[in-house]
Amino acid sequence: MSILESFSILHPSLLEDGKTLLLSLNHGKANEMGSNTLRAWEAVTEALHQGSIRSVITTSERLSRSGKPIFIAGADVTERTGWTDEAVKKHVRWQRNTLSALRHAPVFHTAIVHGVALGWGTEFLLCCDYRIATPTARFGLPETSLGILPGAGGTSELWMEVGVAHAMRLGMTGEQIDSTEAARIGLVQESVDTYEEAYQRALSLCRLANRRSPSALSAFKSGVLGSRGLTGDKRRELEAKAYEHCVDSGDAAVGRAHFKEIIGGQTPPWSVFTEFKP
Repeated sequence: MSILESFSILHPSLLEDGKTLLLSLNHGKANEMGSNTLRAWEAVTEALHQGSIRSVITTSERLSRSGKPIFIAGADVTERTGWTDEAVKKHVRWQRNTLSALRHAPVFHTAIVHGVALGWGTEFLLCCDYRIATPTARFGLPETSLGILPGAGGTSELWMEVGVAHAMRLGMTGEQIDSTEAARIGLVQESVDTYEEAYQRALSLCRLANRRSPSALSAFKSGVLGSRGLTGDKRRELEAKAYEHCVDSGDAAVGRAHFKEIIGGQTPPWSVFTEFKP
């Protein structure tokens, strides 16, 4: 089975000489996240650790029957009919662990939010490195109205992106916000006018990431994410280990040897990908 076949439910394609993975969500009634989709995301994460893919764009051009754009409308709660409480708790732990693993994959991951991103759709954004939204985007966390809480990162991770007060607002009131407000509070990083503009912006960022040392990207991403919550001394030590990984991988020497070419916009012959694991 090829890499793409292992997660075909996400309609994958490879761009930029195979370095950029495009995932176009178009499944279920409204791109809802259920067991089959979680297995696909696990397969994606496994593939990303192999090192050949440098960047990812996750997006959706899906429309509802009424013509309303959809990114991810939420979790597939209908599949839980008849489940025991223990089965539900186990499933949500699986959701949480799947997104956490995807968050730490050694690639640059951009999301284009074109349409509704509620519940799991908002939480999914927390596993992406950069988020771009169009005016059709809507974000919200309706879970507390259903007697639960956002359990795939919306409780534990969202506040680090938007601050405690905005996390409280979204989680405790269920208020939906648009792309402009999402950009203001940091849930997304850019709000653009059209889907095509968002796509071209995402692709331009991926092209920049693709030129860089894959080993260095892995070390940088792990160093940034791993530093959260650590003391200053531990943050600096993690940075030191990440830097030394770049040296040990051989790419620091490649960078020095090809400095002029790199400055001129060329991509040097980077060493074989070595993932940084602190």
